[in-house]
Amino acid sequence: MKPDTPTIARLVLAAAVVVASVAARAYHTERPQTANAVIAERIHRIETGFAPVPLGANEPPLQFNLQKLMELYKVPGVSIAVIENYNIAWAKAYGVTEEGGTTPVTTHTLFQAGSISKPVAATGALYLVEHSKLSLDEDVNKKLVSWKVPDNDFTKDQKVTLRRLMTHSGGLTVHGFPGYATDARVPTVVQVLNGEKPANTAPVRVFFVPGTKSEYSGGGVTIEQLLVQDVTGKPFPVFMRETVLDKIGMTDSTYEQPLPAARAALAASGTYGDGKVVPGRFHVYPEMAAAGLWTTPTDLAKFAIEIALSKHGKSNRVLSESTTQQMLTPQIDLVGLGFFLGDAKSSGEFLHNGADEGFQAVLLMFADSGQGVVVMADSDNGINFAEFFMENIAKEYGWPSNPFKPSTDGILSLVLSARGGKAALEKYSAWKQSGSTEYRVDENTLIGLGYQLLQRDHLEEAILVFQREVQDYPKYWNSYDSLGEAYMKAGQREAAVQNYEKSIELNPTNQNGIDMLKKLKAQR
Repeated sequence: MKPDTPTIARLVLAAAVVVASVAARAYHTERPQTANAVIAERIHRIETGFAPVPLGANEPPLQFNLQKLMELYKVPGVSIAVIENYNIAWAKAYGVTEEGGTTPVTTHTLFQAGSISKPVAATGALYLVEHSKLSLDEDVNKKLVSWKVPDNDFTKDQKVTLRRLMTHSGGLTVHGFPGYATDARVPTVVQVLNGEKPANTAPVRVFFVPGTKSEYSGGGVTIEQLLVQDVTGKPFPVFMRETVLDKIGMTDSTYEQPLPAARAALAASGTYGDGKVVPGRFHVYPEMAAAGLWTTPTDLAKFAIEIALSKHGKSNRVLSESTTQQMLTPQIDLVGLGFFLGDAKSSGEFLHNGADEGFQAVLLMFADSGQGVVVMADSDNGINFAEFFMENIAKEYGWPSNPFKPSTDGILSLVLSARGGKAALEKYSAWKQSGSTEYRVDENTLIGLGYQLLQRDHLEEAILVFQREVQDYPKYWNSYDSLGEAYMKAGQREAAVQNYEKSIELNPTNQNGIDMLKKLKAQR
């Protein structure tokens, strides 16, 4: 079974790959008028200063610049804004708005922000708290009108509150949302929360005692969205525009879903890992607070700067200094009100990443040093790309830390694109044998690699990778489920049956394995 999309808690998203036309590459830079040769030199060093990736003992290291990195990860387009001293130092765009097209990405091209929608939405909800329309610690059912959180045994003593929605500690289900095709029926927010057709996700329900731990829930943030709508009586996009976006000057941003035609003409098209454009160009997200923001890196940089300055009482266009300080204070673990946070030594680090269908993005800001970056891509491999890019920016600007270092999965994906499955498997083996603490491998590492090979129809290599997975992790049910899928796609039914049976033996609740086994046995 293909692993779930990596969670925000990991702060890294492994993704698949997409093809881009080198001939169509376009580069567009936007810098303050005072920009000089020093800034140009810094940008050049960032674009060219990638450290080589070592391969096998007899293999030359993998070397690349920014354009080559985009080719290897097959990312059609990227837009970036770098923050220094609480200002946008420079913004630049690379590549094209749609795979196979020639329209260049500019700094005004719209991208879907995915889960970065959440801290922006939290800012709007906190505005209502400041103005006594909402309370952080009140049972949300007291203010919800159009729907109520169903009570159960978990809510007897502890209730779902706004603070818990913002910190993913409300005990709620539904990690994230896949969105809806542009030609599909789109559910209302209440239908989403109830899991009623045409909703394509399960009902949002409390499944552990609220306040006892933090477990990521886009479902919980969708309750936050409804709470804001019920209290204000305004459509969520209108409230967010009036309360947050306009006040900060985020003129290229909107929560409107579906995207109006005039803005859609300025938007990039999402791209899957196999290089195909998302049908209809992108998905529609009625779960606006959780995943529905369309924006640019420049606008998100304005937002990050406003939050950082507000923490220090130097700009309070939306929130007061005290509210922003609370927003950036750990509430449970290293989770603030809408943001994830660094530790006490991290110079006020706050961050979030995001992934919608065919789009990925990263926001990182240091509130105390005034440094940060936003990277957005029209690709399911955007964050893998951003990790390498951000490593260079961190070195160039002397960041206090960098939580988005190139990941194990991202490097394997890069090696796979450049040198093939055998080289990627050898890289994995070298890490595993060395016991690397910087690049850790686990039971899901090879599964992610194997599914990339399946996606490219490299069935023999995928089977070899999954066989190695079974060898290294013989007690992990998903090892056999994944190998079973590879055998099934290769037409080796008996081998597929054997592996699905072993998977179910190890995990009797593996519904995917149960379903596939029934299908295979029916074909005998």
